[in-house]
Amino acid sequence: MQTVSFPGGLFQPALGLGTWGMGESARARSGEVAAVRSALRIGYRVIDTAEMYGEGGAEQVVGEAIAGRRDDVYLVSKIYPQNATRRGTKAACERSLRRLGTDRLDLYLLHWRGSTPLAEVVSEFEQLVDSGKIVRWGVSNFDVDDMDELQTAGGNHVAANQVLYNLQRREADWALLPWCRRHRVPVMAYTPLGSGRML
Repeated sequence: MQTVSFPGGLFQPALGLGTWGMGESARARSGEVAAVRSALRIGYRVIDTAEMYGEGGAEQVVGEAIAGRRDDVYLVSKIYPQNATRRGTKAACERSLRRLGTDRLDLYLLHWRGSTPLAEVVSEFEQLVDSGKIVRWGVSNFDVDDMDELQTAGGNHVAANQVLYNLQRREADWALLPWCRRHRVPVMAYTPLGSGRML
């Protein structure tokens, strides 16, 4: 499988498994866990989830699926913007870690831009790195203006920007992807197949 380089020389498979829509129904839980385990069996290594997905339910699904295989997985989760505050960031991260049954996240993303100043978000993320709770941090749904402001706010260690991108939604082509290429910020596409709605 093709790989992507993250800052620091880390290489991961270019194709990852998203878990949006998982963790919302107790009846679906065993099938969802089996789906994640099947993905691992066929070579997926990047697993993406968020505290928003099923209000933590998707993280629980992933935690069950990767039990005993944590070191095989590049684990990504996302924080609600309203939780990304001086008081809330560490607590939100710890809740995610408990649900996932792990001591660390490989990549922790701000799910979208909120009202907390970006300098504060960056500071809190860097503290999580220093404490070993996350390895890297990034953002999601940031456009060029947001990325410029992030850099001004001290966000030079941003490891990725996760954005909507597929054959029908290519707005990022015009300015965001060139910006990220220039600044060597990897872009992660979500719904790259259009959530199965593409013809």
